[in-house]
Amino acid sequence: MKKVILILAVALPLVLIVFWQFLLSDSVNYYIVSAAVLVISMLPFFVSFEIKSITAREVTLTATLIALAVVSRAAFYLIPQVKPIAAVVIASAVCLGAERGYIIGAFSAFISNFIFGQGIHTPFQMVALGLVGLIAGLIFKRFPANKWSLAVVGFVLACVLYGLIVDLSTILVMYGENLTLSGVLSVYAAGVPFNLVFGGATAVFLFLFGEPFIRKIKRVNTKFGIVLN
Repeated sequence: MKKVILILAVALPLVLIVFWQFLLSDSVNYYIVSAAVLVISMLPFFVSFEIKSITAREVTLTATLIALAVVSRAAFYLIPQVKPIAAVVIASAVCLGAERGYIIGAFSAFISNFIFGQGIHTPFQMVALGLVGLIAGLIFKRFPANKWSLAVVGFVLACVLYGLIVDLSTILVMYGENLTLSGVLSVYAAGVPFNLVFGGATAVFLFLFGEPFIRKIKRVNTKFGIVLN
């Protein structure tokens, strides 16, 4: 009960900060919003410190996968929407579970935007990529991960889920309080080609490299006993 109260005591003020920044403040400080989203994203990880012992190896593995996701996005800097970052997040979630999948996704989006540029899109990308990792972890906890299932799930999560959430930032910028159904539909329609490319690229990366990457992570995981799903 004390842990629940502690989580609520931390999370609720942060949620109110995000609400205030987006809906009530004249100008949005995206660093404040991003920091609030990061802390909220880390709450399950903090709780796990209380529930079980977390080793330095586990923290190191999680940080390493975040770094790989960031580098994978930076390496394809010049090719719009063709980024392996979601593929890395999904493969990581397959091995480490839904909770760490969310953390890896949220942190990799935030950190990589120091290269690509911070803005109103950053918190949306953090939540979107975090949810990609979370849902991938939940799906592949129940179903086997092979190159076909990885590619299909990767395409749907990157194209549909990620696209729907991130395009909300464009809607807020373009319409703000003057929101209309036709305006929302026009933004989502304009984003379809970009989302298809991102989803397709994610599917291709997972189809070609997903299984070898997962085997490498599992080998490290098993050898050192770092993380148990």
